[in-house]
Amino acid sequence: MEEWKTDRIASALKGENPTVITRMKSGFVVLADPQFLPGYCILLSYPKAFSLNALNLPQREAFLLDMSLIGDALIDVCSPVIRINYDILGNTDNYLHAHISPRYEWEGEAKKHPIWDYPKEYWSLDKYQFSVEKCGKLKEHLNRKLTELMKENYR
Repeated sequence: MEEWKTDRIASALKGENPTVITRMKSGFVVLADPQFLPGYCILLSYPKAFSLNALNLPQREAFLLDMSLIGDALIDVCSPVIRINYDILGNTDNYLHAHISPRYEWEGEAKKHPIWDYPKEYWSLDKYQFSVEKCGKLKEHLNRKLTELMKENYR
């Protein structure tokens, strides 16, 4: 396993996490390791918080706004997206993070179910795993769009 994966936020702060798209008010937006749904992102809260409920109201607003801006960027960059799914789970990693998943017409019946219902191999097959070579252009486009959206929407 790559060393940066042991602490994704610390590696993001050091500039060593290759999945980082950009830093936002509430944390870092990264491309998820599996990219079977192109553009699948995760918002990692920074500073780390245990849950959304551990944040004060302005921090909650910032986190939820950032989630929605990531969704807006995905709609623009990864078209044709038919909807965006937002998940805050916290069942495995015990710090606040949100999964932002674009959903596509080409998914067929699978689009009617949570991404967690995709077969286990989709999460680990090499052909779906993040790499700078495969995902670099997507990261650039999402970074550019998120930068634009942050300028327009941050107070």
